[in-house]
Amino acid sequence: MNLTIMPALLSGTVTPPPSKSQAHRYLIAAALAGEGSVIENLADSQDIQATRWCMKTMMTSGRRIAEFNCLESGSTLRFLIPIALALRGGGRFTGHGRLMERPQQPYFDLFDEKGIRYELKNGFLTVEGQLTPGAFRLPGNVSSQFVTGLLYALPLLAGDSRIVLTTDLESRSYVDMTLEALSAFGVTAAWEDSRTLAVPGGQSYIPATVRVEGDWSQAAFWFAAISLGSRLEIEGLQQLSAQGDRVIRDHFVRLTPPGDVDIDLSGCPDLAPPLAAMAVLRRGDTRLLNAGRLRLKESDRLTSITAALGALGASIEEQPDSLIVHGVETLAGGCTVDCWNDHRIAMMTAIAATRCEKPVALLGAECVAKSYPDFWRDYQMLGGEIREHTGK
Repeated sequence: MNLTIMPALLSGTVTPPPSKSQAHRYLIAAALAGEGSVIENLADSQDIQATRWCMKTMMTSGRRIAEFNCLESGSTLRFLIPIALALRGGGRFTGHGRLMERPQQPYFDLFDEKGIRYELKNGFLTVEGQLTPGAFRLPGNVSSQFVTGLLYALPLLAGDSRIVLTTDLESRSYVDMTLEALSAFGVTAAWEDSRTLAVPGGQSYIPATVRVEGDWSQAAFWFAAISLGSRLEIEGLQQLSAQGDRVIRDHFVRLTPPGDVDIDLSGCPDLAPPLAAMAVLRRGDTRLLNAGRLRLKESDRLTSITAALGALGASIEEQPDSLIVHGVETLAGGCTVDCWNDHRIAMMTAIAATRCEKPVALLGAECVAKSYPDFWRDYQMLGGEIREHTGK
């Protein structure tokens, strides 16, 4: 789907979709608990569909080594690999886009140590072996998703285990969200210290009724719209949320006055696109630091953010693991921008286009369905003018 976005500020009240991160966690725990759980406020984005389908296969397929299509969901893939080993002795995983290119080395190193067989070939990852209790050592600076995957699987084993981080953990808030979800379904795991998690074995997931919070990661784009001059009210967010991306509130405040600002993205990499949009017209330089992991997302986001906002007229420098946005007075627009098949690049560009002087053509705008299927509906409801067209 290709769109033309006409420059116009937005106004009104918007409710972001339910948290994708929390929904993944509740869906997995509910499936492991068997029948009887109720998950309220669940939205069916493509990533959530992937987890639903894969957990259905996990719990119902008669094949020992079943196949799991994770679409483009990194969470689904990394969460389910250890679960498949614990429940079924392995599985065969695949996906779309860049998913199977994303790093799995922390698991591979563990598998080498534990004697678990694995093969990544022709877009399929096959793992097979017996997951046994014990110590699981892995780095904390690649992705917290590896820790979460183990936290779901290890309670199912007969004995106790420990997850030992060999480096400081980035995005710790996502692990804390996992611990919160486990607790809601009757499973215990806890931090022993800043690098060690104790996970008792022999546990069972218990059915529960839970409600998915509003998504701070998606709300961040509406905060960016406000920063650029739109008059919006954002509803449906839990102020005391475990979601790490709730820090968008603090960054919004920091970016409001002029001046140079440094923002560390090591704990909130998904906020890079909305923060970059906030920065394009402010007076001063905004440095988005410790962002090397952005190169391993749906697109290389350090490159795609620079290309998309640069096409609109922003002044932005791409560094090896950071971005520097030099505020400009105006955005010209009048250009065509590729979404890079990346939902967050599409939403970032749409928000920045509200302040362009000329219309912006957006190619591949349907990619927002990965996390926020109703984004374009909400955008229009708030006064955004978009025109669907064919061709380039």
